[in-house]
Amino acid sequence: MKKIEAIIKPFKLDEVREALSDVGVTGLTVTEVKGFGRQKGHTELYRGAEYVVDFLPKVKVELVIADALVERAIDAIVKAARTGKIGDGKIFVTAVEQVLRIRTGESGESAV
Repeated sequence: MKKIEAIIKPFKLDEVREALSDVGVTGLTVTEVKGFGRQKGHTELYRGAEYVVDFLPKVKVELVIADALVERAIDAIVKAARTGKIGDGKIFVTAVEQVLRIRTGESGESAV
């Protein structure tokens, strides 16, 4: 099993969710986050004063899936989230040792 964490632009969330659903992903977790990378934030004008916005709003999508689905899920995220502009985001894939469903006590891939 693998855990995929994708940091994407907020307006791309619905497209990413639909793309993941199309490849067979049945559940995910979404968190509103802030951060920056090469984009380094930007400046804004508010009531005549200019200020720097260091942390940009992003969305983190997390899912734990079977190894067989990983490549298809990554491809789906990339295709749905890409705008071709700086700040499109990143995808992190890590190994998951164990999953346990609290309600039923199932473990392993059946708990995903």
